[in-house]
Amino acid sequence: MTESKLDALKGPVGPWRGAAPLAGSGIAVVCFAAALALAWMSAGTLLLIFAGMLLGVFLDGLTRALAYVLPLPRSLRLTLASLTVALFALGFASYGGATIAQQGRDLGGTIKTQAESVNSWLADHGIDVPLLNSTSKEDGRAGREPGQQEGGLGGLASGLLKSSSSVLSSAGSVLGPATAVVLGLMDAVGNLLVIVFLGVAFAADPASYRDGVLRFIPPRKRARASKVLDGAGETLRHWLFGQLLTMTAIFLFTWAGLAFLGIGGALILGLQAGLLAFVPTVGPLVAGVVILLAALASGLKALLGALGVYLAVQCLESYGLTPFIQKRALDIPPATIFAGQLILGVIFGLWGIALALPMLAVIKVLLEQLYVEDTLGEHAAS
Repeated sequence: MTESKLDALKGPVGPWRGAAPLAGSGIAVVCFAAALALAWMSAGTLLLIFAGMLLGVFLDGLTRALAYVLPLPRSLRLTLASLTVALFALGFASYGGATIAQQGRDLGGTIKTQAESVNSWLADHGIDVPLLNSTSKEDGRAGREPGQQEGGLGGLASGLLKSSSSVLSSAGSVLGPATAVVLGLMDAVGNLLVIVFLGVAFAADPASYRDGVLRFIPPRKRARASKVLDGAGETLRHWLFGQLLTMTAIFLFTWAGLAFLGIGGALILGLQAGLLAFVPTVGPLVAGVVILLAALASGLKALLGALGVYLAVQCLESYGLTPFIQKRALDIPPATIFAGQLILGVIFGLWGIALALPMLAVIKVLLEQLYVEDTLGEHAAS
């Protein structure tokens, strides 16, 4: 066979050699950019869906756990798990809601007073922190302007009503604060209902959603894709239950320690510390600042005691709870978590920072199984 025939059998030559891989890379880059743009524009919707998935993982885990003690059909176990969670939330809100609300109001005033004291002390020592001063100046200026509503929510609602229609301008100026509160409440309740609906729907039949995703995978790769999805779900389930145990322990220890010291608002301080433990790196720092500001009102001894309680709880979490509880879930270095929070915070905002760790858990599973194991041919680190 002549050399020219061999070249013809080899395929395109010259500038066309390698054009298909180059085109594929260009299409992949365009698709990735389009996915980022879509995530940027629909960040709120994506986060609602992801929060619903987390609730679904939680309910599915409870349903699986009930199978060891109650040999009932899955639908009955899911109903029992959902009712248990709902009754627990309603009971906590009923018995502790009034106390939390009262302590929250008192704590808000205490923190504001202590923050102003700290700001004055820093200003006396040559450190200018203009945040509180600018806020007070804006409030005073707002009070001097005729016809402007007091408070940010009221002014915002009134401004929206006035800009939408001149007919509603007078009504907006009178009902602005109430309208803003109602709209904010409706928005929060609506988001909560969406998350609950998605969570129950995902937990009711998780296999159908997994199979729906697998239908878009080539048949020869569906077995591997199914294993990857199951691995991601198992990682999320282990992490979520471990995180809930950690948050509960932080809440109880912080509450008990601050109550023993006699610091006002110990319940709400412990609750916010437990809730903020869901957000790695940033959450404990914010919780610590709030605790110290609240303890500052009770004197130097209370401040030092609150600092000791905070440091003891953080040591317990870092060296006891997290390594023991989360050893089966994931092991991500702190710098990687913080970098992921920065990136996801830019894309999704505050809720991107809050949900960074479960997102990183899923991303880690995908990278380990699809890239490290399948592409590089190496075993992922255990």
